[in-house]
Amino acid sequence: MTPTPPAGTLTLAGTTVSRLGYGTMRLTGPGTWGDPADTAQAVALLRSVVHEHGITHIDTADAYGPHTVEHLVRQALHPYPANVVIATKVGMIRPGPNVWRPLGRPDYLRAAVEQSLRRLGTDCLTLCYLHRIDPTVPFLDQIGALADLQQEGKIAHIGLSKVTPAQIDLAGTVIDVAAVQNKLNPAVPDDAAITVEHCRTRGIPYIPYAPLGAGALAHGGGAVTALRWLLDLGPHIAPIPGTTSQHHLKQLTGHG
Repeated sequence: MTPTPPAGTLTLAGTTVSRLGYGTMRLTGPGTWGDPADTAQAVALLRSVVHEHGITHIDTADAYGPHTVEHLVRQALHPYPANVVIATKVGMIRPGPNVWRPLGRPDYLRAAVEQSLRRLGTDCLTLCYLHRIDPTVPFLDQIGALADLQQEGKIAHIGLSKVTPAQIDLAGTVIDVAAVQNKLNPAVPDDAAITVEHCRTRGIPYIPYAPLGAGALAHGGGAVTALRWLLDLGPHIAPIPGTTSQHHLKQLTGHG
């Protein structure tokens, strides 16, 4: 029996997915660097997310590890079920633990997409975000590089991360923006009145990252309360909480 999707559904990248997604950033070593302490446990958790808890939106990035989590996702879930959206991100490099730098040169973005395709074991990325805007490269050059890859059939849908309404509209002159992923939670609520509403009026799914404040809001019943606050902002909201604990996962999905 297919488990009931937690928190209902929405359409993302042309697929009906659970509104509650799963963010994979924590499936690495300290500093979002290297392998997790227990690779087998991480793989088992990813399988449980989909097959036991009905989460069909998995969010990752080439920068997680770097590269570590894309390998884990493939190991756990490939061949990917047709109802599961694997979203990844490119445009961020990792010189070391806890160090993140945007890199948006078109040649780099092309190489990053090609490498993500290989690591994930697919011919086309269902949803690929520009992870961060590189301020040293013209924004539309970065968007254009992903648009070219979309035309070539290597990306199906393009998303944006950490962007303003003006940047969403500018990107929209070149691509159909499939999703926006910004930081939002009850402790950092400012974007709720800005980009959330902007996306709602344009029919763009809004994916809050750090919905539990990197764990700060997860104590006691705080996680459920924080997620409910986000989900109540509108039917286009699809949070992506992350966890490395089966017990915590059960709490998040209402199965514990």
